[in-house]
Amino acid sequence: MGEVLSQNEIDNLLAALSTGELDVEQMQETGEKQVKDYDFKRPAKFSKEHLRTLEIIYEHYGRLISTNLPVYLRKNIQVTVSSSETVTFSEFTNALSNPVILGIVDFVPLNGNIIIEMAANLGFAMIDRMLGGPGVPLEKNRDFSEIEMTILEKLMVICMQLMREPWKNVVDINPVMERIETNAQFAQVIAPSDMIAIVTMNVKIGDVEGHMNICLPFFTLEDVMDKLNTKYWFSTMQKNDSQNYGEHIETLIRRIDIPVKAVLGKSQVSVNDFINLQPGDIIRLGTGVSSEMDVYVGNIRKFTALPGSSQDKYAVRITSVIREEE
Repeated sequence: MGEVLSQNEIDNLLAALSTGELDVEQMQETGEKQVKDYDFKRPAKFSKEHLRTLEIIYEHYGRLISTNLPVYLRKNIQVTVSSSETVTFSEFTNALSNPVILGIVDFVPLNGNIIIEMAANLGFAMIDRMLGGPGVPLEKNRDFSEIEMTILEKLMVICMQLMREPWKNVVDINPVMERIETNAQFAQVIAPSDMIAIVTMNVKIGDVEGHMNICLPFFTLEDVMDKLNTKYWFSTMQKNDSQNYGEHIETLIRRIDIPVKAVLGKSQVSVNDFINLQPGDIIRLGTGVSSEMDVYVGNIRKFTALPGSSQDKYAVRITSVIREEE
């Protein structure tokens, strides 16, 4: 429906036409529709809305990497989404350096694969860190050895599995790492002219900084393109927020392995006595037989207990719980 003019606007328009301030021919020229060129070699299959939703997904993904990967590398990691764009697959592969780390991921249950591309300097920094070094990349890049590729594959699988949670609002994925390539010529998973969306992430491991690109072909995301919009995204998030996560959190806590130890007592012996210890020797402890012993959960003193046995096994009976304020 066109714009409706008020009576005052109509009177002003007629007055301008009668005085010659407004030319009818000029109005007709400005009313012509502008023709926009369309490149059939680069069809616009991803809208700005799609790219924005992908950025939201991988902003969440970047936070998960920043939280989980330091557990393995024991170093501070910062991950941010820097940009997103659509290009052809040939343009993406032609821009890759050699060597490069390319993880070919089967995006189950969606059709086709996606690619996780990581800069070589980040790969060498992670390998150096995993092998006990300070996490410094090589001055000059070289090909990865078989041992280095095994380490990289484990880290790439960890990064791949972290994608499941960010994509849950769109589709419940179960990605599988098919292989890792270091040469772009062996990663031709789709046609060179097919359009892909690239989400570029800036990764900083300590003082080492590089890029990680997520290559998402249109062919793979075609079945869920309708769900890649912010309206659907936030409505799904609100539904999930209204759920009760108590049981889910309890399940996660139950999976955590924490060492529990009961300390009978302590004693100081000389090195010579320690070396000459034999089966049957008695070590005198600093606690009495009937005194309570401390029970530690991790490194925290949590309980006091008395020693005993249960079904022919050593056991302890909890006598009191030590609160935080104590």
